[in-house]
Amino acid sequence: MAIQTIEERRARGRSARERVKRSEHRAPGNVERDPVALLQANSAGRVDALIPLRYGRMSVSPFTFYRGSAILQAHDLSGTPNTGIAFPICGDAHLLNFGGFATPERQLVFDLNDFDEVAPGPWEWDLKRLVASFAVAGGHMRSGRGAIADFVMTAVTEYRDRMNEYAQDSALELWYELVTLDRMMASAVTAEGRQLLLKAKEKAAGRTHDSVLRKMAVQRDGRWVMQDAPPALFHPGGPNSLLGEHTNWTNTEAWNGKLAKSFADYLDTLSSERRELLSQFELQDVEFKVVGVGSVGTACLVLLMMDSHDKPLFLQVKEARQSVIGQFFEAATHGHQGQRVVSGQRLLQAASDPFLGWSTGPGGRHFYFRQLRDMKISADVERLDNTLLKGYARACGWALARAHAKAGGKAVEIAAYIGSGDQFAEALTQYAFAYAQQNERDYEIFMRACRSGKLKARSDEDMAADFRV
Repeated sequence: MAIQTIEERRARGRSARERVKRSEHRAPGNVERDPVALLQANSAGRVDALIPLRYGRMSVSPFTFYRGSAILQAHDLSGTPNTGIAFPICGDAHLLNFGGFATPERQLVFDLNDFDEVAPGPWEWDLKRLVASFAVAGGHMRSGRGAIADFVMTAVTEYRDRMNEYAQDSALELWYELVTLDRMMASAVTAEGRQLLLKAKEKAAGRTHDSVLRKMAVQRDGRWVMQDAPPALFHPGGPNSLLGEHTNWTNTEAWNGKLAKSFADYLDTLSSERRELLSQFELQDVEFKVVGVGSVGTACLVLLMMDSHDKPLFLQVKEARQSVIGQFFEAATHGHQGQRVVSGQRLLQAASDPFLGWSTGPGGRHFYFRQLRDMKISADVERLDNTLLKGYARACGWALARAHAKAGGKAVEIAAYIGSGDQFAEALTQYAFAYAQQNERDYEIFMRACRSGKLKARSDEDMAADFRV
């Protein structure tokens, strides 16, 4: 197929306004649904004993509820008109799914860092998930309506301005584009913001595999063993396991055999030099790890491996289920869910984990592999004042624009659709406030279901008490 000219691509972007006017993006979508029923459907197939913990973590605040309920917003967005410009999107681009990490060349970059929901979808769905998260988080932190509107407008206008810049770049220039912490420091508008980024760099330097080893593991009889800390961390076949007798994971020997097959299949998804690198490590221990909010109850393992210098490598093996975008956008289909996550991450991120790969595990579950920690950092948004949160909104808008420009190759079309004015940003500001209100309503329905016993919710502290003598 012939490559379109830049002018043809601009025309396509402008013509998308006929499909959906920019002002129409303020609508929250199809919100006539039962949020509890959708959340229960989304919990199907998870570890039964951990579903109450998922709901417990979601119940802490409307913001934690928003983080764990991506399925609701995907459902609602499917009831809105879209631009018709679709490509693999993050699918869960809320403000805490951005962060800093080291590239294989050891540069610190700021980028999207969660791809469990990645799938082909309309680019604006990611941006709406992001701006609504600022409205929900801002309300949680009592920032005030004016400040929240400022956060949202900042994120969208930064996305717009960066996309207009990226529309001038070649395909290779976009592929090599990095949003480094050094570039962010250079563009920071306040001394306080620059100082925060400097502290983030210093913090990242200490977040290594060695630091994880000191916190998580001990040596016993010449081998390294990770310590149980239920409900968040436990051995699959150990006395603190929450997996249940009905699973095939409680027989340690059988599990080790299945893991060996799964690991061998994973190695086949890596390049030859990375397979060679992993061959220099020996598996020491395997634990089940409960992560995040929305992922609670899905299978997640940590593999502790050591080289001959007694230096560790921690790999995370995380279950990949059907994307919520895949459930509500007709173009989003994929055979192996782990491959979907890995392919999407490699496409959207500027630089991905060198150990990123996928495999099939026990019970036919799909998994993807990555490092547990490699100079990874995230923002503690609840400690940011309004000025710093506005700066963070700018960083997220920049990083999302870069990811979309690279992944879709549609920077020209998106820039032409948005234009150079504020009409689109103003519509998304209205959307953010409307969806934050919808999230509050859904949260109240959810909390009533928890209080009535329809949903069982337990905190980490409550579940940890079950294991104390």
